Amino acid sequence: MLENLSTEKRNEKTASLDTLSVKEALHIMNNEDAKVTGAIATNLTSIETVIKEVITSFKKGGRLIYVGAGTSGRLGVLDAAECVPTFGVPATMVVGLIAGGEKAFLQAIEGAEDSVILGKEDLEGIALTADDYVLGIAASGRTPYVIGALDYAKEVGAKTGALSCNTNAAISSHADTAIEVDCGPEILTGSTRLKAGTAQKLVLNMISTVSMIGIGKVYKNLMVDVMPTNEKLVERSKRIIMEATECDYDTAANYYELANQHVKTAIVMILTKTDFATATEKLADADGFIRRTL
Repeated sequence: MLENLSTEKRNEKTASLDTLSVKEALHIMNNEDAKVTGAIATNLTSIETVIKEVITSFKKGGRLIYVGAGTSGRLGVLDAAECVPTFGVPATMVVGLIAGGEKAFLQAIEGAEDSVILGKEDLEGIALTADDYVLGIAASGRTPYVIGALDYAKEVGAKTGALSCNTNAAISSHADTAIEVDCGPEILTGSTRLKAGTAQKLVLNMISTVSMIGIGKVYKNLMVDVMPTNEKLVERSKRIIMEATECDYDTAANYYELANQHVKTAIVMILTKTDFATATEKLADADGFIRRTL
């Protein structure tokens, strides 16, 4: 029942929300938001389990697939899209599915999230395999679309996780690993784009970022597989080369071009004093990890 969900309960501290001054509303909202990281902290073991499974999937050539509806679905699509420029991966490696399809990113699609069948069909549409990892996302923890997707994923043999913002969430029992980040009632009753959405975004940040670290997409704390798709990112790429190798700007710019604008290869060329072909071979032998080439 909805009334039993933490995300649906009324927040006693904001019963007079409509009478507060702007300053008062901001303070109480900020105080409520501060509870999010503490709620996540109690789930780090489950998040770790999910990340290790995602890394295993990546190493098998599998994908990380987010499945959600409404705000939860949009956050999954957003995190998936950001992985492409940040880590230089193909758009097919981290996939975000939202109930109702692409149109649902900008506007609600009536009834889509209530369909168990659509969750299954959307995974069939991207040819889900046992090597993939499916993370179902639902603030309420009860979205039929997500449950349908998780059940189908288990049928296929894919590993599964469930991210919700309620304890004892329904989707938890449909996944191998449950992440239940209970941040308490929202300041605006039932508006899960607030604390619940923030919690989901932070957890997705953890999952995608640490999983990418696990497959060699990071050296030290530098995004060495960044895609230089605009002027800002081209300059960032050169600065990354400088930071990683302690070289000057001109050297970084020169090796950036010698490496065909591939930051990671440029770094290995400088650190190992090798040419492009040799550096490329070293990276391949090291599964993309810069440290293993040294």
